[in-house]
Amino acid sequence: MFEDKVLVCKDCGAEFVFTAGEQEFYAEKGFQNEPTRCKACRNARKNGRTNERGERVMYDAVCAECGAACKVPFNPRSDKPVYCNDCFAKKNR
Repeated sequence: MFEDKVLVCKDCGAEFVFTAGEQEFYAEKGFQNEPTRCKACRNARKNGRTNERGERVMYDAVCAECGAACKVPFNPRSDKPVYCNDCFAKKNR
């Protein structure tokens, strides 16, 4: 019923095989869409945001508690407070 398909990764442009077994699994789970990323790019996304060299992207921020400059692994928004490691640890004890 299913046959292997060659797909192109939307991140790196590499070709990868969407096997018949994977297609059967997707159908059993009710997934509607085929994968759009190769295994390496899927793993990179799961492990955090990375740049082209696979390094994690960090963003500059100012701690809402003590005012210290810090770096966080997400793009801070003005409507949510950001805390440095020390203040975050104190708040979550």
